[in-house]
Amino acid sequence: MEKKIINPWTWQDARSYVQSVEVKHVESTLYVSGQTAIDEHGISSDEHMRVQLQKTLENLEKVIREADFELKNIVRLNIYTTDSAALFENFDLFQEWINRNQIKQTSTVLEVQQLFENLKVELEATVVK
Repeated sequence: MEKKIINPWTWQDARSYVQSVEVKHVESTLYVSGQTAIDEHGISSDEHMRVQLQKTLENLEKVIREADFELKNIVRLNIYTTDSAALFENFDLFQEWINRNQIKQTSTVLEVQQLFENLKVELEATVVK
């Protein structure tokens, strides 16, 4: 087995996790840690759901592209939110992103009581190559 860790930033090191792990055998699979609306300095957003969802999608894209995978090859995308109603009010943003990138993924949407530092949405992905 061959593993490659991909971290486009350094702030996650203090939080004891990596942004993604690529595991190779015959094919390659990328497991992406939950991405949220955290900036490149590790500062969490306190904006409303739409802004947080946009930043979360941007961060997910950054990690996947940094690992040299394609968005269209996301096969699993889990969505965690503290407010399902607000998420679905802004779901057009998510659906437009899915359609634009030709993603055909399996998904689970879970409402949770709390996310890190009061964030509102988190996306966790598995990508194949």
